[in-house]
Amino acid sequence: MSELAGWLSERRAEVEALLQERVPQPADDPGRLVEAVRYSLLSAGKRLRPLLGLAAAEAVGAPLTPAVRIATAAIELVHCYSLVHDDLPAMDDDDLRRGRPTNHKVFGDAIAILAGDALLTLAFTWLADAGALAEAERPGQAAAYLQACGVLAHASGLSGMVRGQARDLGEPAPSTLTEADQLHAEKTGALFRAAVEIGAIVGHATPVQRNHLRRYGEAYGVAFQHADDLADQEHASLATLARQRLTDLTSQAVQELASFGPQAEPLRELARALAASA
Repeated sequence: MSELAGWLSERRAEVEALLQERVPQPADDPGRLVEAVRYSLLSAGKRLRPLLGLAAAEAVGAPLTPAVRIATAAIELVHCYSLVHDDLPAMDDDDLRRGRPTNHKVFGDAIAILAGDALLTLAFTWLADAGALAEAERPGQAAAYLQACGVLAHASGLSGMVRGQARDLGEPAPSTLTEADQLHAEKTGALFRAAVEIGAIVGHATPVQRNHLRRYGEAYGVAFQHADDLADQEHASLATLARQRLTDLTSQAVQELASFGPQAEPLRELARALAASA
């Protein structure tokens, strides 16, 4: 666990530096839009999604080039946009996020909406930038980043996170473990799956490796939301089943890495740490 803590500290610091560098505060900032983007993006967070992407790239033996780092950081932009929009009065109507007033409480609803829009579109700008950078370093690399763009779009939209949010808003709370799994797979798990798969893609994983890593991401993502619900005492009637499901899913995630070498140890330890958290 101490090795994981060291890995997380180092990689998280690298992600934070990249976010700071690539979203500077300009002198001219109409409506304080960039300030609003930075307010949410640079607030304290676990950065789990880009970390999982980096860990997946490492698992297949890829060097963490600037292009790989930018591509995996793009996932955090989508996650951050979703939080800004989820907190709005028309959604979850939250006043606090990570111990601070939510974006719309500081900047107003309209700028919060625009900040979320900006973060979402910026994510795909970063993927395009990463692809161009990789292509300049070695011709033929851009295709992987185009695939990554498709994976992120699919996970973020009508088939993934947005679908899950609509289900959460429009349907009763889950009453069975199957219903909870479905909600978690869409609203939370889709972006986790995309994070791991994007790391695999830009790390030039083989098709077999990519499939294993995709399934790792699916299992981890659903397990993560079960752990989060247990910590927040959500869906209390399902707590016992959810705790067992969490154990099963994290075990499944580790099993998906059976054919990988020691480079995949951060992914294994992340799954084990998640299992131990509930």
